[in-house]
Amino acid sequence: MLPVVAIVGRPNVGKSTLFNRLTGTRKALVHDRPGVTRDRNYETAAWEERSYLLIDTGGFDHAPGDPLYAAMRRQSEAAMLEADVVVFLVDRQSGITPADQATADLIREVGKPVVVAVNKCDEPQHDDDMHGFWELGFPVVVGVSAEHSRGLFELMTAVCLHFAPAPAEVEVEGEIRVAVLGRPNVGKSTLLNCLIGEERYVVHDMPGTTVDASDTVIHHEGQAFRLVDTAGIRRRSRIFDRVEELAVSLALRTIERCHVVLYVLDGTQPPGEQDARLVGMVLERGRAIVVVVNKWDAVRQMEERGAAKVEEEIAFKMPHIPWAPVLFTSALTGKGTQRVLTEVRKVYGAFDSRISTARLNDFLRRAVQSYQPPMYRGKPVKLNYVTQVRVRPPTFSVFTNQPEGVGDSYMRYLQKKLREEYGFEGTPLVVLFRKKRRLSEASTLTPEEEGAEGWEE
Repeated sequence: MLPVVAIVGRPNVGKSTLFNRLTGTRKALVHDRPGVTRDRNYETAAWEERSYLLIDTGGFDHAPGDPLYAAMRRQSEAAMLEADVVVFLVDRQSGITPADQATADLIREVGKPVVVAVNKCDEPQHDDDMHGFWELGFPVVVGVSAEHSRGLFELMTAVCLHFAPAPAEVEVEGEIRVAVLGRPNVGKSTLLNCLIGEERYVVHDMPGTTVDASDTVIHHEGQAFRLVDTAGIRRRSRIFDRVEELAVSLALRTIERCHVVLYVLDGTQPPGEQDARLVGMVLERGRAIVVVVNKWDAVRQMEERGAAKVEEEIAFKMPHIPWAPVLFTSALTGKGTQRVLTEVRKVYGAFDSRISTARLNDFLRRAVQSYQPPMYRGKPVKLNYVTQVRVRPPTFSVFTNQPEGVGDSYMRYLQKKLREEYGFEGTPLVVLFRKKRRLSEASTLTPEEEGAEGWEE
């Protein structure tokens, strides 16, 4: 399980800047207007080979009666509840404000380990100003500059001291890890009970019954599957119960340790924006996916709905996974569920498959003959060779004279042709374009070794 770090503090102290700096992304919106970040942002980050889940919060000001800031306070409180360590960010230039004191009081109520980070210590002489923040009453205070990456080593060293020892994630050879994901009340636990053959999971028609993630190992046709149930996820604006707040984070972390995600939909309703966003999270983490349309026994009683209609809705709302298989099941009656694990095994095979370099370069030659890359700045773009650099998901490096000249449209063309040639049902594909070295710069590495540089199997 990944340790969780929450960044909290009043608005406009630089929380989103620090979040972006630590995650190496621009996921959090940065603006000098207070209150831009309102919901919690989640992103996986790493420090010295230790991965963790980082949460950015909107913060809150001392504004009694303001409903917006009351909601943002709830978001900050929820983030601290699920965190293992709290980074309390304050502003050197402003000193301790009433809002800082209110935040400190709330942190003390939660009772989590705290590291106070005094932001905007851009130069060494600014470090003298941070000593006044010891008055907040916390044992660790460090000076940082989120804007200039100053002091991050000291900050993260202090944070990592509170991480529990990393558990040995023993990956049983040949075992397929499967996460069951979806919005609340779509029948995930019922489906798991059906696959397992016993009532292992609580089933109730009240959304949010499942609040933890638990593993069950079963065998099907000689294959071991580790099934992980996850709490249903609803839009954050509709989450008020603290226990369910924790379950949302747990579900997102569960994706990290699985190979294949069973994404469960309620067949009686069209998929929504939240489904599209959750599937996007699965793709961001490079996991294979099988869509399971559940409650098909109820759908068959609805004249206006049918398989073609539901597939059309899925294609419209989730255009980013046209390659994902769609299964129609009734977990309540067991109808269609016998195909689920068979399909998972098939998808995992594609997710873990490797194509030889010789076959790939024959494929690339034919693909380029059918459709040449466009010219770039008046010069032809040449694709010299391709090699697969990793699996889970299948990732390919294409070496070219002008990587910047290969647009997204041509990348999608190659992905489509790879699927036509090799299948790859249910798995995302990653195609990278790298600069081909000149002969004078060539190393003794083979194309496979050169392409695999920086990757881990």
